[in-house]
Amino acid sequence: MIRTLTGKKPATVLPKGTIDTQMHMYLPGFDAQAGGPPLPPGALPGPDQYREFMRWIGIDRVVITQGNAHQSDNANLVACLAAMGDVARGVAVIHPDTAEAEIARLAEAGVVGARIMDLPGGALGLSGLEGVDARAADAGWVMAVQFDGSHILDHENRLAKVQSRWILDHHGKFFAGAGRAQVDAVKRLIDRGNCWFKFAGVYESSKSGGPDYADVAEVAREIAAHAPDRIIWGTNWPHNLAKTTADYPDDRALTDTVLSWLPSDAARRQVLVTTPEALFGFPPM
Repeated sequence: MIRTLTGKKPATVLPKGTIDTQMHMYLPGFDAQAGGPPLPPGALPGPDQYREFMRWIGIDRVVITQGNAHQSDNANLVACLAAMGDVARGVAVIHPDTAEAEIARLAEAGVVGARIMDLPGGALGLSGLEGVDARAADAGWVMAVQFDGSHILDHENRLAKVQSRWILDHHGKFFAGAGRAQVDAVKRLIDRGNCWFKFAGVYESSKSGGPDYADVAEVAREIAAHAPDRIIWGTNWPHNLAKTTADYPDDRALTDTVLSWLPSDAARRQVLVTTPEALFGFPPM
């Protein structure tokens, strides 16, 4: 599938220094690994396609997240970081027993975070939370945590003990919806001081669907109003759940919709520039 840019540019003008904190990138020569999904269909979404997307939408810097297809083999991620240069940082998959030398090698390549993915196809789920958290804390890395947020009350006590800075990924992924209890749990975790909430991939968990994604929007607005300094944003490019060009979301409309959930222009700059700069170790722009 060729990922094309359609329609006008987003009406929302992104500020200089904008950071996309959630996307995946692939280069030829790195095979999918057992236990994960296949590589994206068609032409692999690599650095050149993403640079075109950056220019079109107004992104200046990027955080590349290890794709599930490559499981715990971070070789593709390291190659993509090298191809993108100083504008990129990475989130890798490590394990509680990953060697110190490997973590140092990944850090040298631009990796600043570790991924927990407790959904089908993920390389390491919540069973590794405490072990990976300890390694991330020692390395000064952030930890991105993704699971079915509908069950957040079952995991809150463990998450409250996380030592590193960590991100509740993909709008919390509340597949069965987020009631008052779930939203309050997110607020309690954020209020502990080391938790951030990522706006990305809204279409993956919304039951009401686009273009407004009203169910996710309601939660997102409340969290953003509660703690605008604890929100980050990502495009989720190249939208790996899309199997055909017809399934591909309208990035223009998606960007305008999601960023409209932020309470002010000042909050938008904080979410797109200031907060991710500090969280992922980018120099101020």
